[in-house]
Amino acid sequence: MTRSAMNEMAERRGPFILVVDDDRDTRDLLEEVLSDAGYAVYCCSTAEEAIALAQRLDFEVIISDIRLGPEMNGLDVLRAYKAVQPRSEVILITAFGSMDTAIEAVKAGAFDYLSKPFKIEEVLLRVKRAMQNRRLTAENEALKAKASGVPRVSGLVGRSPAMLEVYKKIGLVANGRSTVLIYGASGTGKELVARAIHSNGPRARERFLAVNCGAFTESLLESELFGHVRGAFTGATSDKAGIFEDAHGGTVFLDEVSEMSPALQVKLLRTLEDHEVRPVGSNDSIKVDVRVIAASNRRLGELVEQNRFREDLFYRLRVIEINLPPLGERVEDIPLLANHFLARLSAEMGRQFTLTEEAHEALMTYEWPGNVRELENTLESIVALSRSGVISLEDLPAKMRAPRPKAEETMLDEMFGGLPTLDEICKRYVHHVLKVTRGNKTDAAAILGVTRKTIYRMLGRWPLPRVPREGEPPSPEVPPNREGPLPSLDPNRPAE
Repeated sequence: MTRSAMNEMAERRGPFILVVDDDRDTRDLLEEVLSDAGYAVYCCSTAEEAIALAQRLDFEVIISDIRLGPEMNGLDVLRAYKAVQPRSEVILITAFGSMDTAIEAVKAGAFDYLSKPFKIEEVLLRVKRAMQNRRLTAENEALKAKASGVPRVSGLVGRSPAMLEVYKKIGLVANGRSTVLIYGASGTGKELVARAIHSNGPRARERFLAVNCGAFTESLLESELFGHVRGAFTGATSDKAGIFEDAHGGTVFLDEVSEMSPALQVKLLRTLEDHEVRPVGSNDSIKVDVRVIAASNRRLGELVEQNRFREDLFYRLRVIEINLPPLGERVEDIPLLANHFLARLSAEMGRQFTLTEEAHEALMTYEWPGNVRELENTLESIVALSRSGVISLEDLPAKMRAPRPKAEETMLDEMFGGLPTLDEICKRYVHHVLKVTRGNKTDAAAILGVTRKTIYRMLGRWPLPRVPREGEPPSPEVPPNREGPLPSLDPNRPAE
């Protein structure tokens, strides 16, 4: 390829496509069709020339014949471009198609495989799909790179599927300006998510200001958000800018926005709609450019139904919604979080702290009602009192050392109000099967693995509660007949 040809190609607009074929008619046809479709096309006739171009020019799509010459072929072109330009999509074409060749091409990384003679419409469709696949791959790689950087930038820690979804959403929304509503229980890290959105977006160099709407009275919160002028109220000895004005160009984080009074909800709605604030005591408005991220530990939709939150403000805030899972639902993240906090505490105190295996297991079985904040505070307290660098089970609070009931134990406790007898479990199960089968004793016997005769014996021992007629008070349940042996539910027992 001459320098003038390279310059000519660089000046062309549209995605770059390389056509490699030793048949001149095929090259000319593909160049004409693809050029008319808006692509910048370059053609060559040998694998050697095509591979040399891989070091000098980037191509979005390569269309290559498989049989090119005695030394090198289209599979060599495919492998060369996948090694140097892995994002390039390669479509292989041949007049001698076979299953083995197709399998080999796909294994080597080919995007598609066409046989000659081909239809022009089919080629254009395959090229379009290859372009789309390349773009989606690039976008996914960018999102993964951004998501993997979020924990380092923001302090978020976790690799559970639930947290990966959070990272994905952060990556998707960071570059926009839409309002974001973050849901999560206290201590799950809502502010960390808000900071991650800010620090990974175009406003990262500007200010991030946070305010807890539940920590102020209505009048103080209004002044904190929108500012005030001198003399607006007793003690206002000078003008004061609010958070919206101070954060101009940056991000405002409204934590526990559900605690905002109805009057302030109206004023916040006006700010979101008009992009301006009016300080307390002033008749003039100030234009502001901020991105608003709100958070709540209560569902605003439910508060709207209770007439405790404005519906129009709710929809203004919930343009994008992110749900933070409680720590108890992402148990696999607990060791990562514990090690993260211990590493920080070790650096602060100049001592190395580690957890024993038993302590790790105890942390993972505890329910953590206070979420990540409770875990952090617990470890900080333990480290402060620790005489050695090894944190054992005995160093944990007593409530964390108690074994956690297993799921089946919890279920039995809820069903029976305690540990039931075997007789009670059998009775409940037989009644349940009969309810499922709508009283069909043949079906119930088949499910239980017994005969119909045994079903009748069971009902003699454990009668079904009588359903009272309309208007009739319910009768007490007949006590079980405890005479005679307990019927067996063992399906291997011979039929009676």
